[in-house]
Amino acid sequence: MRLPSAGVALALTATPVSAETIALDLPATTLGRQVIALGRAARLSVVVSDQALWHRRVPALRGRYDGAGALAAIARVAGARALPLGPASWRLVPLPRAAAVGPRRAAIASPPLPATPADVVVTASKRDTPRDRFAGDTHRVEGADLDLGGTGGTDRLTTRLASIASTYLGAGRNKLFIRGIADSSFTGPTQATVGQYLGDLRLSYNAPDPDLRLADLAAVEVLEGPQGTLYGAGSLGGLIRLVPNEPDLTASYGGTTLGGALTAHGAGSSDAQAMLNLPVVDDRLGVRLVGTATREGGYIDKPALDRTDVNATRIYGGRAAALLRLGDAWSAEVIAVGQRIRGADSQYADRDAPPLTRDAAVTEGFSADFAQAQLVVSGHLGRVRLRSTSGATAHDLTERYDATTAGGPPQLFAQANRTRMAANETRLWQSAPDGSGWLAGFSYVRNDTRLRRLFGAPDSLAPTTGVTNRIDETTLYGEAGVRLLPGLLTSAGLRITRTALSGAGEDVAPFALAAARATSARRRQTIALPAASALIDLAPHTNLFLRYQQGFRPGGIAIDGDYVRRFRDDRVATIEAGLRTGRPRRDRADLALTVARTSWRDIQADFIDPSGLPTTANVGDGRLWTVEATAGAVPLAGLRVEAAATFNDSVIDEPSADLVRALTAGVVSDAAAARTQILARLRQIPNIARITARLGASFETQVGARALKLDGWARYVGRSRLGVGPVLGQAQGDYVDSGVTARVSFGAVGLTLGVTNLTDARGNRFALGTPFVTGREQVTPLRPRTLRLGIDATF
Repeated sequence: MRLPSAGVALALTATPVSAETIALDLPATTLGRQVIALGRAARLSVVVSDQALWHRRVPALRGRYDGAGALAAIARVAGARALPLGPASWRLVPLPRAAAVGPRRAAIASPPLPATPADVVVTASKRDTPRDRFAGDTHRVEGADLDLGGTGGTDRLTTRLASIASTYLGAGRNKLFIRGIADSSFTGPTQATVGQYLGDLRLSYNAPDPDLRLADLAAVEVLEGPQGTLYGAGSLGGLIRLVPNEPDLTASYGGTTLGGALTAHGAGSSDAQAMLNLPVVDDRLGVRLVGTATREGGYIDKPALDRTDVNATRIYGGRAAALLRLGDAWSAEVIAVGQRIRGADSQYADRDAPPLTRDAAVTEGFSADFAQAQLVVSGHLGRVRLRSTSGATAHDLTERYDATTAGGPPQLFAQANRTRMAANETRLWQSAPDGSGWLAGFSYVRNDTRLRRLFGAPDSLAPTTGVTNRIDETTLYGEAGVRLLPGLLTSAGLRITRTALSGAGEDVAPFALAAARATSARRRQTIALPAASALIDLAPHTNLFLRYQQGFRPGGIAIDGDYVRRFRDDRVATIEAGLRTGRPRRDRADLALTVARTSWRDIQADFIDPSGLPTTANVGDGRLWTVEATAGAVPLAGLRVEAAATFNDSVIDEPSADLVRALTAGVVSDAAAARTQILARLRQIPNIARITARLGASFETQVGARALKLDGWARYVGRSRLGVGPVLGQAQGDYVDSGVTARVSFGAVGLTLGVTNLTDARGNRFALGTPFVTGREQVTPLRPRTLRLGIDATF
């Protein structure tokens, strides 16, 4: 809707429902844009006759409100008053300014208080459950926090949440882990243990984290623990859901960010980001475009090749969305996202060499390409909501590893992982403010993966055994929540999944063809995943929850030297209890404590076989105990401090016969001694530190017309073990990372100064650069101290 020259805006709709409580998720913008969005959602008519008030910036408004309550919240933060004109008609007028008394001087004033909605809505619950009514461990990181300091990827989440862990092979190559559910250190045919989603569509199935730039997002939601009932295969440890900003149909605007950085002991970096929102047909059709470009300078030297700062990485990506309103209750949105990553070389170093140095005589490096398209149709069938998302994904990853043996000629191992996925999810749901409601859904996923391998001299690589896997997954699922007593909310759910698995070997050696044909069989299975929870209200915004849920990953075909073999599906079952009080960023103090026990059966993992090549198998059964605590407080106006810590106690208590044979080949012959040796090595599930802790603080204030924001954090990652077996058994972790960012805004322009790795610590984030025995122990150091200066502007 265009703003008339007199500054009057009418958000006219059909039959008023302003007294009905609805879930709102309105992004930070101008008051004019926000009240029009509210008018459309709550069917209100709102008049704004003051030009300055129309253009006044207001923060995001999220939670469950009736129309009048939402309008009052917007008016309060904008310094305005809502005057009723009729049953569903209002006028917003600015509050009169206080008369000036005597001379005034510039003073530091607290920023306007943010709107305080009833609660955060957990959209990842799939039925818009308020956080106070969600029986589980959940976190929400706002998009504005992710944008602070320029364009970033998944590392922005790991620095803000203690419960997320990652490998550090490089952008687009890493595996993510939540709550101690970790399988292996590098990418094979196994499915990821963390579900990653853009909206309602998963980003990948059995590929690593695509590491999309977290640009122009409303928020990122993280659910901890298995999410099999609602999200199906792969969400053993939890899920990460990116919530993009949808096109705004009411106004044209945009923004851009530019930054440059200097890294100690390394090369410079640069980043750029731009966003443009354009209504094509007022209040009916609009588009939103986002583009990012990043060059991360290298800091690893290779004396054998007479090269320095070899591990530079270039990342280019973008997202486009078009939103069409089909009527008062229906809409269709098309989303396309793409990203291209090119890593000139790997980012690991030799443990015993000079700092930030690797004595390799070959060029490694990697490339990753990701593309996805979605069609989302949503609307209302009376009081029932419907949402259907269909999409297709292409994800390609190519990696090169140094495979040179000690004293031998240069050798390379290359691995190419090609993934193609088509998916649909359609669901109906109805929810009430007290958390009760129901959900019913259908989903279908087809995922095809081709894993090819090459080995040999750098200029004459020859194919080795590869594998293809296909899975078709058809699912019906549902969940219902019932308030049995005023202070007791219970829910139960069930997912029935029918999977069809098939796979085959590629480039199999002639002598292994017969075995490969016997292994390449089809399998079908039906899996039921139940869930149950109870939420007990102890006091306002204080509750206790109990939760039980399961998760699984389907099996497949894996490479075993020159052969291929099957591996079985694995499954987790978790029971957890949690206590939380207060609302983060809304109350003066908040605290949450969760204790979870997980049983993990037939763990799928990658390890090094006797021939020195990565392979995949079921390594045994395990169990995990996890304790997580988070706390926040607002001791002063504008200042928030946070603390979080996780404790993981994990063990593979029943190693499989295949694992024992593989890890003791040529080492011991006595079966009892072999078992004792393996159990000693498997005290911890790999890549998960027993203790991870984080401290953070943020401060916001205004000095006249200037707004200041400071954000700082420090994160300790405890000791962990790289993987399974003698080759992947190295220690890693036991380091502190840190960062601080300051932003000063002058109206529509902002300047940012940030520093990461304040102490210039080396550390060892990940003890793997290549899985091959090269005679050199490996470390992955932190990026050295980096100073970034940026500028951003909106228009």
